[in-house]
Amino acid sequence: MANWKLSLITLLALSGLSCLVSAYRVGVGRADITGPPVEINFMGYANIKQIGRGLHTRTFARAFVVEDEKGHRVAFVSADCGMMGYGLKREVVKRLQARYGNIYTIENVAISGTHTHGAPGGFLMHLLYDISILGFVPQTFEAMAQGLYLCIKRATDNLVDGRIYFSKTIVLNANINRSPTSYLRNPAEERAQYEHDTDKTLAQLRFVDKDNNLLGAFNWYAVHATSMNNTNKLVTSDNMGYAALLLEKEYNPNKMPGKGKFVGAFCSSNLGDVSPNIMGPKCSLSGNECDILTSHCPKGEGECFASGPGRDMFESTQIIGQRLAEGALSLLNEQSQESTAREVTGDVRFIHQFVDMPNYNGSTYNPLTRKLDKIRGCQPAMGYSFAAGTTDGPGAFSFEQGTTTDNPMWNFVRDFIVPPTQEDIKCHEPKPILLATGRATFPYEWQPKIVSNQILKIGDVIIAAVPCEFTTMAGRRLRNQIRAAASAAGGIDTEVIIAGLTNIYSSYTVTPEEYQAQRYEAASTIFGPHTHTIYMDVFERLTKAMMHNQTVDAGPSPPYMNDVMLSLNTGVLFDGHPIGTDFGYVKTQPHKQYGINDTVRVTFISGNPRNNLFTEKTYFSVERKINEDRWKITYTDASWDTKMVWHRTNTILGFSELEIIWNISPQTLPGEYRIRHTGEYKYILGGKYPYEGLTHSFTVNED
Repeated sequence: MANWKLSLITLLALSGLSCLVSAYRVGVGRADITGPPVEINFMGYANIKQIGRGLHTRTFARAFVVEDEKGHRVAFVSADCGMMGYGLKREVVKRLQARYGNIYTIENVAISGTHTHGAPGGFLMHLLYDISILGFVPQTFEAMAQGLYLCIKRATDNLVDGRIYFSKTIVLNANINRSPTSYLRNPAEERAQYEHDTDKTLAQLRFVDKDNNLLGAFNWYAVHATSMNNTNKLVTSDNMGYAALLLEKEYNPNKMPGKGKFVGAFCSSNLGDVSPNIMGPKCSLSGNECDILTSHCPKGEGECFASGPGRDMFESTQIIGQRLAEGALSLLNEQSQESTAREVTGDVRFIHQFVDMPNYNGSTYNPLTRKLDKIRGCQPAMGYSFAAGTTDGPGAFSFEQGTTTDNPMWNFVRDFIVPPTQEDIKCHEPKPILLATGRATFPYEWQPKIVSNQILKIGDVIIAAVPCEFTTMAGRRLRNQIRAAASAAGGIDTEVIIAGLTNIYSSYTVTPEEYQAQRYEAASTIFGPHTHTIYMDVFERLTKAMMHNQTVDAGPSPPYMNDVMLSLNTGVLFDGHPIGTDFGYVKTQPHKQYGINDTVRVTFISGNPRNNLFTEKTYFSVERKINEDRWKITYTDASWDTKMVWHRTNTILGFSELEIIWNISPQTLPGEYRIRHTGEYKYILGGKYPYEGLTHSFTVNED
């Protein structure tokens, strides 16, 4: 009898422990954040010629919300955009608070960009980042703000009792280091701790309900979303977005892209020096190797350009995205007896602090001198090598990476805009300053001086939300620092995830050793040679405070600049159509028959796509006939197999055409199809009006 009682007590204790470790409420959500697909420059390559001409894939924001048994809650968002701006995050939190009160704040909401370079810009509210977009774009800002709010709202509405699992795997052949000579500047004994000069680990948080039904999976991997190069003019979520579409398709069968309960995200990490163009850089005309130090080609051999593994940038995007998706799927498909996943346990905490980087003063231990060195931040400035661009997207004016000396002509141009002080020049050494952005104030701030530093703790997993692009070794050092600080302060072993490009954008962060090389990433480390050391100091302090449940000073808030934004982008004036046609008229009909791997091309007389972004909807659909009375949508403008290209045919009269391209994949069912286009036109005397066009039906045959 005593043994029976003991067994019962043990069973109840274990049952109670099970309830304790799974005491989370979890929710996931997704929303469309696609901005204007035409006539607006893309954010990422800073290429004034990269103006949107259409849509390849829609861009989405994906969120998870976690709450512990004490009601402590955090929200994390991964958005298909270049990076995040603080003005945008502030607006999202404002909308959340209008609905939920103070449940969501600046402190417990983190918004990270995937770093696609193929989405419309004009939302960052700092002149340097918006200047190639010709200023602020309200339509982009609103589409993103509402979508970011909506994905968190949906995650909140979907909260259920559940569990969280952490796992990781190695994904090879998906990234390379684009500044390997800078990486080699780091100490040999440090580099010897790692097999590769980029991080190959994919880290995954899996969310399930109390019945172990899969709700979502968020995956962090270090790679630039630059498989689509700077010649691309169709809105795209790039390799990270394609991986997400594949993952969601697996668990949302028979659903259109962006639809379905399961949410799968691929999130940015310490990707600063990491490229998806794994075939490496070559001179574009000769095919010869570029100079490894400067990424420069001899005269007549073209630009130094890296390429991906595919025949073109579209196939390269697919290949890299497929490899990432396969890594994530391998973790989700692991059998229980083989699984490397472990359950996440513990409470939810968060901490946040704004830091005025140029006015930061501190000290750090120097292992060489065995003394404390004073460290300080600099006024923001961009170096010469910033203008050289990268092997993913070369710059202009024959600038070279690795430049540590200045040039009188470019100094004259720099000083004409705004000159740096002698203190700035000394502070940034050995970086020669090309743009003294911290001294520029007209018409508003050029780059941020106050940055957001944030940590989210979910059990024994810590997410470090950094406001920039950390390079490989910079991220490794920060992870190690946070892990050590958490262990010392809380006595627990933690998994640390670097979430890049989060909350506000302040370009790059390299290690002090990499800074000396002054390649692109170092020239774009805007607060000077001690930038990384300052972040190490700040995040160590925040980690200790969080583990001890201590509060920290909020720090100075970034300036409110919404009311001073300028834009050179014009709105849609009016739309017109040729005599004898109307909006929605099918100018080019499809052929009667197609086979697998054929391409369907149709053209409609259209209005400007900026008249209506069709958020959460679609500009067109490919429909398959089910019976005499019913057609089923099989593809939309969010599908990888389709493209939408807009052509302005007469600027004065406002004529335009919309070309819809469908590549028939081997997965396509045979049958009868048609293509429908929905749009809006703007009348010359005012008002916007809907229209629709429908092609003849056509047949897709089996091979």
